[in-house]
Amino acid sequence: MRRLLAGLTAGTFLLVGTACGSSGDDSADAGASSGGTTTVKLGLIPIVDVAPIYLGQKKGFYSKHGLKLSLSTAQGGAAIVPGVASGQFQFGFSNVTSLLVAQSTGVPVKAVANGIASTGVEGKDFSALMVKKGSPIKSPKQLEGKKVAINTLKNINETAVRESVRKAGGDPDKVNFVELAFDQMPAALDSGQIDAASVVEPAQATVKSQGGVVIATPIVDVAKDTTVALYFTSAQYQQQHPDVVKKFQEATAESLAYADAHPDEVRQIVTTYTKIPASVLAQVTLPKWPAEPNRASIEALAKLGEQDGLFKKTPDVDALLP
Repeated sequence: MRRLLAGLTAGTFLLVGTACGSSGDDSADAGASSGGTTTVKLGLIPIVDVAPIYLGQKKGFYSKHGLKLSLSTAQGGAAIVPGVASGQFQFGFSNVTSLLVAQSTGVPVKAVANGIASTGVEGKDFSALMVKKGSPIKSPKQLEGKKVAINTLKNINETAVRESVRKAGGDPDKVNFVELAFDQMPAALDSGQIDAASVVEPAQATVKSQGGVVIATPIVDVAKDTTVALYFTSAQYQQQHPDVVKKFQEATAESLAYADAHPDEVRQIVTTYTKIPASVLAQVTLPKWPAEPNRASIEALAKLGEQDGLFKKTPDVDALLP
């Protein structure tokens, strides 16, 4: 996808471009064992959502299950999907809508573990639609004809913002969506190069520190306790390496549970793969990391995506979910 506003400077924090999640040679063939340990490559977005992975590594959950993670980061799930499909990564993290888009076009992706869920609380979610301090925009309806940043086009954030605009009485087809990395949104919003931004943590906390205002919580508008993202693999890899997939599922389940129960450690681990001031980090709204995806919310996302013309054919939710 073409990247718009590529020349914008970063915000008050910079995300690490590549996170080295393992020591040793990252070029080792995935699936090859050394001393009983299998190295797998995992594609992530460097945001709060994936904190359980970093915590799981630190706590030894993956090594306990015989896995060594080699982590690479991307701007959004839409970029990670082809990486998994091509075998560049064995596992990936992606928003539900991007996975549904892939599934509807015949890309054989398969969710293997839950990723992240909304808090379900309007105005207090880890994701928000925000405008700069002093903006005349008070409602999503006023975004008609305005420039709104999302991390990648045709993903869950576009679906959710469209729903917020629709619920506010506006026409989402009149919104000018532009693609911009989360870490670039605070500066772009503050300088007026965009009118609004669909941000997630820690970018949301940065925008708030600049005086930015939340005008909607789009993920909450989609459904109650929306499942936002999932960890997934390719159908081929799952068939060829069911033992590795099972190990990844078990270790990730432990990591999700630990993160959900230890918010202070989540905030601390975020500092290891993003550069965010402690004063801003304290304001970060954490998501939920439930053990299982919320099927009803995934069906709602599929319905909205179809309504907005994101799919070539109706996606098969059963085929996607574990």
